[in-house]
Amino acid sequence: MCGILGVVAHTPVNQLLYDGLLLLQHRGQDAAGIVTSEGPVFHMYKGPGLVQNVFRTRNMRDLSGSTGIAHCRYPTAGSAFSDLESQPFYVNSPFGITLGHNGNLTNSARLKRELWEQDFRHVNTNSDSEVLLNVLALELERAASHHRLDPDAIFRAVAGVHRRCRGAYAVVAMIAGYGLVAFRDPFGIRPLCIGHNDALGGSEYLVASESVAVEALGFKLQRDVEPGEAVFVDLTGTMHSRQCADHPRLVPCIFEYVYLARPDSVIDGTSVYQARMNLGAELAARIGVMPEAQDIDVVIPIPDSSRPSALELANRLALPYREGFIKNRYIGRTFIMPGQAIRKKSVRQKLNPIVSEFHGKVVLLVDDSIVRGTTSREIVQMAREAGARKVYFASAAPPVRYPNVYGIDMPTPRELVANGRTEAEVAREISADLLVYQEIAALKRAVRGANPRLSDFEASCFDGRYVTGDITADYLTHLADHRDEERGNDDPDLVDAAREGVAG
Repeated sequence: MCGILGVVAHTPVNQLLYDGLLLLQHRGQDAAGIVTSEGPVFHMYKGPGLVQNVFRTRNMRDLSGSTGIAHCRYPTAGSAFSDLESQPFYVNSPFGITLGHNGNLTNSARLKRELWEQDFRHVNTNSDSEVLLNVLALELERAASHHRLDPDAIFRAVAGVHRRCRGAYAVVAMIAGYGLVAFRDPFGIRPLCIGHNDALGGSEYLVASESVAVEALGFKLQRDVEPGEAVFVDLTGTMHSRQCADHPRLVPCIFEYVYLARPDSVIDGTSVYQARMNLGAELAARIGVMPEAQDIDVVIPIPDSSRPSALELANRLALPYREGFIKNRYIGRTFIMPGQAIRKKSVRQKLNPIVSEFHGKVVLLVDDSIVRGTTSREIVQMAREAGARKVYFASAAPPVRYPNVYGIDMPTPRELVANGRTEAEVAREISADLLVYQEIAALKRAVRGANPRLSDFEASCFDGRYVTGDITADYLTHLADHRDEERGNDDPDLVDAAREGVAG
């Protein structure tokens, strides 16, 4: 996952884009970048690190213009530490295009070969986002009439992107001298929404990964970009839109509602907060009929994303809800830190128990999900050291048994603690006295309960069903082997886990 923004306004947008990136910082902490436009001229600054550490006053002064895009990066493909992979990307041919991408292309290797062998376009990095940029540039060149673009040509180009690219992609792009383009893949796997503002100079538009960025920046949430749809806002502030895919259907990533998105966001018409509350209700229904779970003294969330689920669970079971862990907000989210050893070390720096809430009690810890198990095991151990008599653990999500190929950093099965294990075996792995997972049907029912319009979900990490239809066993094996080669030498814990067929 990454965070993307795009805006067409009538006043300078550099501060607006910076503030928007801060609101989307949870979606990526590896790098950040902003590009602004003054007519046909682009101004760019990007670099590794958190948003507040990347940009200085002198950088912001150089980012002049009333149109721009921004990106905060969470690495899922390519090198996690290469400055060259920071976004937005830029190409000067045919028109001058800059692009930010959230998602992951599943056919990027083939596209990269085709771009070189057939289209004579060179891709400089290992990033699938640069591949996507070059495909868009090529399609714009083909759609242009006498080297000029109009909305119809731009929409034909996006249709060409849909025909060639597979996987998940939400995109913001600027075309020099023309305006802002935003589009989603035909399944709408990754989120993208539109905000509108009536300003003194006329209409202004903002597109963003999550509604929280739209509303907090003073825009009115208008709607989501539909699966397969493209939106073009020209430099006068006029918006054009068109469906550019042949057979679009909404299949959003269900992990957005479980973990990725902020709880105050609304994605595809669905309140993330309400969905997480529903997850807690579903868990309560299961735990309430388990004889071995009737001695719980207190429900404690693992901050922050599990709080709505834990609170609703406690209310449904008439159990005390307590904050048992205090979070150090100056430590990054362990799930998106590269390297197993770094993740393991950071858990105790990130959370500290309140001993009085654990001592002598049977505690039910509630987390949003269990991926590798490293964080869960350390948290269970902390609860025991704080004096808990028994430690039960509940996951608001089902077991993560399959790799995700659409933009979440967990593609190797050996890294997944639930892969090949029963619920009881995972409980032993994380040292819990009892483990309760959400059931897949209950997960989908909970999110659908927040918006009955949602009929299907991209839930491949839970059910192994890849909605784009192009993922084979050979593809997953190749991906896992490549990831082991890329990361194994730098990650001793992961090397040992791979040898044992387990990922800690």
